[in-house]
Amino acid sequence: MKKIQFSSKENMKKREKIIKVFLTFLGTISIFTTLGIIFSLFEETVQFFSKVPIVEFLTGREWTPLFQPPRFGVLPLVLGTTLIVIISSIISIPIGLGSAIYLSEYAPKRVRKILKPTLEILAGIPSIVYGYFALTVITPIIKSIFPEVSVYNALSAGIAVGIMTVPLVSSLSEDAMMAVPDSLRLGAYGLGATKLEVATQIVVPAALPTIIASFILAISRAVGETMIVAMAAGSTPKMTLNPLESIQTMTGYIVQISMGDVPYGSIGYRTLFAVGALLFIMTLMLNVISRYVMRKYRRAY
Repeated sequence: MKKIQFSSKENMKKREKIIKVFLTFLGTISIFTTLGIIFSLFEETVQFFSKVPIVEFLTGREWTPLFQPPRFGVLPLVLGTTLIVIISSIISIPIGLGSAIYLSEYAPKRVRKILKPTLEILAGIPSIVYGYFALTVITPIIKSIFPEVSVYNALSAGIAVGIMTVPLVSSLSEDAMMAVPDSLRLGAYGLGATKLEVATQIVVPAALPTIIASFILAISRAVGETMIVAMAAGSTPKMTLNPLESIQTMTGYIVQISMGDVPYGSIGYRTLFAVGALLFIMTLMLNVISRYVMRKYRRAY
């Protein structure tokens, strides 16, 4: 057996000091990087709002900043994003929660060891692959049911985003359920509860804060998704809740402007930052709510 060599107390203090300085330096880099991104984003946003009233931006129902006369109402983009979030949540939340309950309460250990990594592989697939999947698989299936549907439509993109966020919900929810002490399960079984009653009335309520946080994180992921909606949802900003029509989301518009066709410094160019700032605030609020729910209702066993 190899003999452990202990350093002198003075050397240990020096080493700890160097490690502390190095880790502080790394933490400072990440903080200043974040601040730099926020500053560059809001610097251009302020210049945009010096020419376009913020009330017109937030309440306008037409979004045509690259046409004459330009219109700067962001509501069509917000509505398109909301439509994608609703459709993807309908897919990801029930499937993700059901998968988590099965993996936590019903699946044998051997099956769990195979299924959980397989499910999590979905999270590692690039979103552009989901975009191709939406165009070549999901859209033809929808078109066979609704022949009048557009090639680019919100339903196809929303389903693909929902499939992409299933692992996020299932993995976080399953981890939370596995953290519930077995004593609670055994107590319920001792009182004659069935496995379904234990899962739905004991385990899920005990893990509910983390489960709700996983839902919010999945919604936040759907709000910020870019490639799938840029490829499959289309680029038509309109005030509609019809999932069979082509729409445009906030991230889809950012991709469109980022292609380089808009002159640098123009008002059209600055709409990129205004939409980006609004997107940043929306996702930040969702993340804050998620962390609040986690801290407020987390139970320690």
